[in-house]
Amino acid sequence: MSAQELVLRQRAELLLALCSSGSSEGLERVLDLLLSRGALGWEDYQNIQVQGRALHANARQLLDLVCTKGVDACGLLLGALDRVLPEAQRATLSFGEYCLSLGAAEERRGTAEQILLNERPGLISELRGYVDGALGVLVESGSFTSTDCDEVQLPIYTPYQQARRLLDHVRSKGECAAKVLLQYIQQREGHAAPSEQEKWTPPKECLLYQKKLCSSVSAQSRFLSTYGGTSNMSLDDIYTESQLELAKDCPDAHATLCLVDIFGMVGTLNEEADTVLVSGEAGSGKSTLLQRLHLLWAQGAALNDFFLLFPFSCRRLSSECGELSLQELLFQHCCWPDREQDQLFQFILDHPHLILFTFDGLDELKQSFSDEHRHCCPTRRAPVPVLLFNLFQGFLMKGVRKLVTSRPEAVGPALKRYLRKEVFLKGFSLGGITCFVRKHHSDPTVAARVLQSLQSNTALLGLCHTPVLCWIVSKCHEELLGCGEGSPQTITDVYLMILQHFFQHQSPNKDTLGIGWVQRHLTTALHLGQLAFEGVGASCYIFSSTELQSCSVTEKDICMGFLVHSKDLSSACSKRYEFLHVTMQCFFAALYVILNNNVDRSAITKLFQPQETQQTGLSGACFRPCMTATAQECVSEGGHVAAKTPNLQITATFVSGLLAQRHRKVLLNCCPASTLDRKVRQVVKLLSKGMQKHFKSIPRPVEGEKKSMHAMPSFVWLIKCIYEMQESRVAKGAMAKLEVEHLKLTYCNIGPVECSALAYVLQYLKNPVGLQLDYNSVGDVGVEQLLPCMHVCNSLHLRNNNISDEGIRRLVAKVIHCESFQKLALFNNKLTDDCAQHFSLLLKTKQNFLALRLGNNHITAEGAKQLAEGLKFNRSLTHLGLWGNRIGDEGAQALASALEDSKTIEWLSLVENGVGSAGACALANVIKNSPSLEELWLTKNCITRTGVEYLLQALEHNTSVKSVWLRSNALSVEEVEEMTQRESRLIF
Repeated sequence: MSAQELVLRQRAELLLALCSSGSSEGLERVLDLLLSRGALGWEDYQNIQVQGRALHANARQLLDLVCTKGVDACGLLLGALDRVLPEAQRATLSFGEYCLSLGAAEERRGTAEQILLNERPGLISELRGYVDGALGVLVESGSFTSTDCDEVQLPIYTPYQQARRLLDHVRSKGECAAKVLLQYIQQREGHAAPSEQEKWTPPKECLLYQKKLCSSVSAQSRFLSTYGGTSNMSLDDIYTESQLELAKDCPDAHATLCLVDIFGMVGTLNEEADTVLVSGEAGSGKSTLLQRLHLLWAQGAALNDFFLLFPFSCRRLSSECGELSLQELLFQHCCWPDREQDQLFQFILDHPHLILFTFDGLDELKQSFSDEHRHCCPTRRAPVPVLLFNLFQGFLMKGVRKLVTSRPEAVGPALKRYLRKEVFLKGFSLGGITCFVRKHHSDPTVAARVLQSLQSNTALLGLCHTPVLCWIVSKCHEELLGCGEGSPQTITDVYLMILQHFFQHQSPNKDTLGIGWVQRHLTTALHLGQLAFEGVGASCYIFSSTELQSCSVTEKDICMGFLVHSKDLSSACSKRYEFLHVTMQCFFAALYVILNNNVDRSAITKLFQPQETQQTGLSGACFRPCMTATAQECVSEGGHVAAKTPNLQITATFVSGLLAQRHRKVLLNCCPASTLDRKVRQVVKLLSKGMQKHFKSIPRPVEGEKKSMHAMPSFVWLIKCIYEMQESRVAKGAMAKLEVEHLKLTYCNIGPVECSALAYVLQYLKNPVGLQLDYNSVGDVGVEQLLPCMHVCNSLHLRNNNISDEGIRRLVAKVIHCESFQKLALFNNKLTDDCAQHFSLLLKTKQNFLALRLGNNHITAEGAKQLAEGLKFNRSLTHLGLWGNRIGDEGAQALASALEDSKTIEWLSLVENGVGSAGACALANVIKNSPSLEELWLTKNCITRTGVEYLLQALEHNTSVKSVWLRSNALSVEEVEEMTQRESRLIF
């Protein structure tokens, strides 16, 4: 087999080998070798190495370009890959005889430029240790300017990349610069090796400050405080990895990420930017993730590239109304130096690439991001938000890496254009839930019982996908295991359970709490509720002792455990308090709305109309601002501080849940039935009004197309409120006027919790609907939550949702019994050959099933064979898509055999599957014999002229086939021109 055929046949595997690590180093080493051997020219190199373009896109460009250069170039590529790839990856690939095609480099001769090119691979390894010295010589000779040096030594570059950029710049300067560099290299070779150079050591005062900062950060990060501050749990003992993802449309979206990858190159969108954003919903574990990173740095276990780490809380910075310089911000809010403050700050200014700032909870900053005010001077004072926003944009302290956490909705396009990358925190996987519960309980018997309870309650299991809810469930294991049929179903159920747990913990008679437990602790609930309620209205999350007193919060109330001391690295701050979690504050605010008869009626209205609230603000009789005197002065100067929409929505969700009929007995002892009924009617009316607003926005369908609705995130929130109420009449009423054929909910941050709510409401639809949930985080747990509404779905689209074979097993077991279900799309998930047996059963069982799309998964020839077994018995399938898998000739032959006599198949895609001429020969029989086939997609395979001849012969017997796509196969330009003239239905 020729080198070109080997490259084409293994294209998918070669791409995976070059990109799987997430690092571009492997690809760059291959390019170095190909440049040095003349397989690529400089123009080719520049076309492949496009700055800012995704790694996999550059790798594809390389493969495409080399294939057009012919057999010799392909042989050199295989030889380069054999030299560069790790042994484990080489074992899965075939290099033929081409692994010997890279001979030893010739001895140094020719021009200096030619020598640097010929010896490029070896020189990069040598130069990486002394780029500084080489740049110094080039500057002294006049060959380089300071700007050239800056471009070579960008902080984002690794030492290897800096060496490459150095060689690239030298080439652009010409022969004189090449001679200077070559002479320097030859002089180095005659002296001490780079490893013997003197190692840089920070000043003594900086080392002492680093030690103090490490100690402070470690002390604040070592423990997770539990309720009441009466006990502590080691972070090392309890920390459980959450799922980290890149944006769904990011080229590296399928890369597996861990903590340290947050600062790696994978997923980088803007290499010139310094700010990394970690986005996640409330309770997804953003603060804990930061705490883990802080602890690892303080222990010297990670982030070793950063000499100093400064952690900030945006919640605490919000209470800083005075103007500060950057120096004051660092030392007052993090760790105060014992001496030599100016020297330390100058060190930070001189070494920005050694510094890391972290900002937790950007969504809790009272001011929204703005790029109106420029501030570049680190010693000049400015309002804290101005300092922060200019740090994020890079106008202040360019080169310092910034890590910011936030809820997604708080980060708009204005800030996103300054981001280096965005990472999404998606909560626990099923394995993560199991791991966390086992870590939380030292007694394995208790852990086993909790996990068994979760497995028997899929709704609760879906809630535990969110770390804060998983913590509550684990904390309340006694209540959970003793609740029998009343097991929690909603988020409100879970928070009522933790409320009962904390109250019972402080109750002198723990066995007689009964249904009057809320009434027994009503005073505490109202005190904390007022504090929470006013705080939500004023975007206030940290409270002073004065503010607690104004809401009548007593020491006894504090001891209940819902309020904890606000941590701060600075010892200058007086004692302040915050709720255990922002969702806990929202829950108490909702309790106050329900239990306090004096709350203004408009408060509920404004909770359910947060957009209007943002414009008008919440103050006066509804939400009395909960701020210190200093903060009030700031507001009076800068205008009203509006409540944050996400927290208003969370509070409204809890209000809906507390008004559920199932909680009526508990609340009736605290609130008159007439008042509860009035509030229920008000909430139902507001939910109905909100849904109608969405329904009215549905455009009329274009003639010939289905009537569809593209739902927005606020629609999903309303659905969650209805689910929390657990009132079937409300759900039925909401769906009664939804008359669409296709419901689109893409990019709506839908996870297992949202899937439970959607299924609960959508099950009451009158007519079947197509449900599109592409680009979310449904996962296997979410798939199970969706099952109750599958009977009203005629199609389900789940592209990019981290679904595995286990999720497919459960889905298929359900939908084979759903008469209306006819189409399934699962592009870009985690499916393997193990899922094929379930799809085979689906195809055998459902004789009205129309379309199955499984593109870009991990299905091989074995999976294709199992699919073929089901296809042999199916008499309805019209569309089958397997683009981007690895079925090869063997898999194509199996599918062709099953579809050879199909009278329904219209569209078949085997793009980029390693199909060769043998597979094309088998597929020619499908073309020849199937009366229904219209389109066959075979783009990006390794089909040669022989295979195309089989297809041409088959097309002579079938005039109903409209097109056969054959772009990017093993064909020469001449062959493509000839075959296009012979048959216009062949698309090249």
